[in-house]
Amino acid sequence: MKEHFPSPRRKRLVTNDTLVSSEMLLHAVTQILRRIQLDRDHDIPYLAGYSRDGKTIYIDRNLPKSFTCRGRRIEVDRFLVLHEAVEKSLLDELGLHYQHAHQIALRAEEAAVCAAKVSWREYDRFMQRFIKEAGDESLTRVPIDLDIKPYRDEHDRHLLLLMQQSMELQQHELQSLPPAVKRAVKRGK
Repeated sequence: MKEHFPSPRRKRLVTNDTLVSSEMLLHAVTQILRRIQLDRDHDIPYLAGYSRDGKTIYIDRNLPKSFTCRGRRIEVDRFLVLHEAVEKSLLDELGLHYQHAHQIALRAEEAAVCAAKVSWREYDRFMQRFIKEAGDESLTRVPIDLDIKPYRDEHDRHLLLLMQQSMELQQHELQSLPPAVKRAVKRGK
């Protein structure tokens, strides 16, 4: 299921955008959310990833959409989307190594979590419980357009093999569909 985040009403921010600002950061996250599609229908190693073209952010289908922190329900998608969008941009636009792009994206994610007045320690503890590594679970639904560069850069050959097998199986299943159904599947319908 691909989702679009709703467009919030435009409001003028009354903050100096040249200074560190939680309000401005959260506004920037909202702008990123408006520009991508979110897909939570697949198995995604390490919780989240992105399509090769960067237009879709994938979040693992088994990751809960929220957790409770100090009596508050915290929705997590926006923070993961920020991380993945920043990481993909740094890889594609600046040609950084995955490990460098990941560290910068992780810091942006942390800043957004803190700007939302959520404990980074509790957020990170929640995320660590759900990270899938090779062998933790069968990868049966890996999106065929998932960008595998991060997994290649981590040199996780076993995980890459599992992902490749899943992607090839889905590609084969897609090829056996009638042409009209193939077009609908590719459009996400």
